[in-house]
Amino acid sequence: MTTTLELDPGMFTTRKDVRASYGCGDRQGIEPCESHKKVFVYSDPKAGEEFGYSFDGRVEDDEYGPLYLYTGYGAIGDQKMASRNKTLRDHVERGLEVHLFVADGTMPKSDTVRQRYIGPMTVDPVEPVVIRRGLGKDKKIRNALVFRFRPVPDTTPAWAPQDMPKAATQDSFEEVEFENDVDDAALAPKIPAQTGVKDKKSEQHTTAETIANVLGGPKKVVRREGTLMEAFKKHLTAAGHAHKTFQITLDGEIGALTPDLYDITDHALYEAKGQATRNNVRMAIGQLADYRRHIPKQNGELRVVVLLPEAPSPDVKALLDSQNVHLVYQTDKGFAGFPLTD
Repeated sequence: MTTTLELDPGMFTTRKDVRASYGCGDRQGIEPCESHKKVFVYSDPKAGEEFGYSFDGRVEDDEYGPLYLYTGYGAIGDQKMASRNKTLRDHVERGLEVHLFVADGTMPKSDTVRQRYIGPMTVDPVEPVVIRRGLGKDKKIRNALVFRFRPVPDTTPAWAPQDMPKAATQDSFEEVEFENDVDDAALAPKIPAQTGVKDKKSEQHTTAETIANVLGGPKKVVRREGTLMEAFKKHLTAAGHAHKTFQITLDGEIGALTPDLYDITDHALYEAKGQATRNNVRMAIGQLADYRRHIPKQNGELRVVVLLPEAPSPDVKALLDSQNVHLVYQTDKGFAGFPLTD
C-alpha cells in the first residue's frame, strides 16, 4: 500500500485517512501497523469520561521532561498486559514507532471525529505504566493500565491547552491491588539490548542504572527507587505480609496521590527513596504526612515508614525518630528495621 499521509505534528486528519495510508485498523485506541513499523495511538479524553475514566492528558512535567498519560486497551474488567497493551509497552524492543493522536472536534461539514497529530512518542523507559482505579464500560470499578508517554527527542509535540486533564470534582479513595497479571513484572520497564534504550548490565531489569533516550537526548536514568521497591515487595511476600497501595483523588486537583506501598499486615504506609540523603528523607516525611491524612482509620494507629537503600546519617535517623516515622533500609542481609517495632 502506498503511503501518502505525511505525519506532521499539529496536522489534522481522521482515523480513516490513517488507515487508508498505512493499512492499519481504525476502531481501537491502539492500532499496530507492523508493515510500517508503527503503532498509532488515539486518545479521546471526552470519550474516556463516558466509559468511566479520565486519566488521559498532558500532565505536569517531571525531571525528565513532558508526560502524556494514556489509558490502555480493554473496556471491561481489569486491563491486562497482553495483546495491544503489550505491543505498546514493548514498542522499542519490537522496533515500532509510536504516533499519538488526540480527538479534537469534528471535520468540517461532517460528524467524523477530527484527529490532531501530537507527534512521535516513546513509552517512558523508567516507569512505563501505572495502575489507576476507575470504572469500566460496564460501570464496575477495575484496574486500568495508564501508559506514560514521552516525546521522542528532538521533536516538538503539538500540545494544546485542552490536552490538560480536568481537575477532580470530588474527593475519592480507592484501594489498588495487584492481581490478574497486573504485577511488578507486567509493569517493569522493557529495556532491550540493542536500541536507544539500553540496560547497562543485563536484560533482567534489575540494575539501578539505565541509559534512556528521553527528551534532550540519551541520559543516565537511575532506577534506584524502583529496584529498591521490587526487592522490598519480595521481602514482604516472603515474610507473609500482604501489600497494596491507594489512589487518592482530591477535589479541584488534577491527577491522584499514590503512596508507594501499604503493608496490610502491619497497617503501615511506606514511602521509598532511591538515596539516603537529608533532602530525600525530608521529602518522604512530607509525603507521608500528606498521605496519612487521607487513609481511612482502622484498628490501631497507622504507622508510616521511610524505605531507603542504605542507612542514613545519625542525625537523619534522629530526624525520623523525632517525627515518629519508622526507618527501614536495605542491607546485604535483607532489610534493617523490618519487621517494625512499636
